[in-house]
Amino acid sequence: MGKTLYLDCSSGISGDMTVAALLDLGASEQRLREALSSLPAHGFDVAVTRVRKSGLDACDFDVRLDAAHENHDHDMAWLYGHLDASDHEHGHAHDHAHDHEHAHDHEHEHEHAHNHEHSAEHDHAHHHHHAHRSLADVCAIIDASAMSERAKGLAHAVFGKLAEAEAKAHGATPETVMFHEVGAVDSIVDICSVAICLDDLDVTEVIVPSLAEGHGTIRCAHGIMPVPVPAVVNLCQAAGIALVPAPVTGELVTPTGAAIVAALRTGSVLPASYAIERVGYGAGKRAYENCSGVLRAVLIAPAGSDDAGDGDRSTVTKLECDLDDCTGEALSRVIELLMAAGAREAHATPIVMKKGRPGHQLEVICDGELAPALERIIFENTTTIGIRSMDMRRHALPRTPDGIETPYGRVATKLVVMPNGHVRAYPEYSSVIEACVRAGASFQDVFRATQAAADAARNGDAREA
Repeated sequence: MGKTLYLDCSSGISGDMTVAALLDLGASEQRLREALSSLPAHGFDVAVTRVRKSGLDACDFDVRLDAAHENHDHDMAWLYGHLDASDHEHGHAHDHAHDHEHAHDHEHEHEHAHNHEHSAEHDHAHHHHHAHRSLADVCAIIDASAMSERAKGLAHAVFGKLAEAEAKAHGATPETVMFHEVGAVDSIVDICSVAICLDDLDVTEVIVPSLAEGHGTIRCAHGIMPVPVPAVVNLCQAAGIALVPAPVTGELVTPTGAAIVAALRTGSVLPASYAIERVGYGAGKRAYENCSGVLRAVLIAPAGSDDAGDGDRSTVTKLECDLDDCTGEALSRVIELLMAAGAREAHATPIVMKKGRPGHQLEVICDGELAPALERIIFENTTTIGIRSMDMRRHALPRTPDGIETPYGRVATKLVVMPNGHVRAYPEYSSVIEACVRAGASFQDVFRATQAAADAARNGDAREA
């Protein structure tokens, strides 16, 4: 059963703040570095350190770019200063706020080797290079990595939301819009890192009640923009994310931060009561008055969730489409691919379509963050040109894996706790088949023997108790 993450965004949210908070929660830095090293992107390194931010001990995650890829992400003078635009605007891809991820606070007690030399003597005349990438370009980078399939799905989901928001802002489509700041190496690293850490922590539920946001203006690749910038406005509008005005002149929510919430949030309301399992703090890099500058991430569990029969109550997404010109072999293949990519369930049901044509309805149940990646699989492997989706409540009984000794050898089973506290054993199909082949027995013989052995074992445990 996955974990529930609560993000307290009272100081806003950005990509690097989120990565830092998840690392502070216990995500493996080693596994993160191994996965990032497989990205077909160059010119970056990452540093993970401890800093003091507003008196709090916090984790800092810093994507360090080489001279060819450096940008204005940590340059407060460029972001908010009244500088001559001609001194700065020469193709730099500064993220609408953005994966600059909250410029460096001078309270940081660690030493950055590059020292972020964005000062007057830095003159910004260096030849920075920032590729303007399409969604397909970014997805290709993600797919070519050694990230887990679930992590890839999470990263695809975030970039998919960004593409929709940027496309709306620029009057384009998600497929044709070109990413500027959020297509830069540091933004790709931030988003992939969030996906890797969430997968490592086994987070399946993300609760974010609201986002605190400042006011004023900020400089970005497209000039001076009001806070929140257009991409953040579009993301929050489309996902129904509540913004809470903060007494801060400046930007607290970056497009990457907003996209993370828009793509991965599964709920906006905390349980009536809950237990805190772990807490992590991720430091931002900008110094603002009236703002702590940290993102607090909390792993929580509903109070009493260990009670027998309570189960897992969560939200899942259902994808469906109707097909009247897709072969059985194609349906079998797409179902196989969907399950391998993390779908909870995928099946096809025979239906009669308009004009009496026979067809099938393909249905997929998945975690919300995987929906964009699974939609891609459906489009690429079937003949459909449209997919319907809806969020659904799911209540799953508690279950644990187990194994039962039978006359045909050991067979894997699933132990399920019923609402009344009784336990049922369900033999695993693949393990039953293996026993059939091993012993030369029929499916029914092995299946019934496994259930009988499980019943005997439970009755023995009950007598001992």
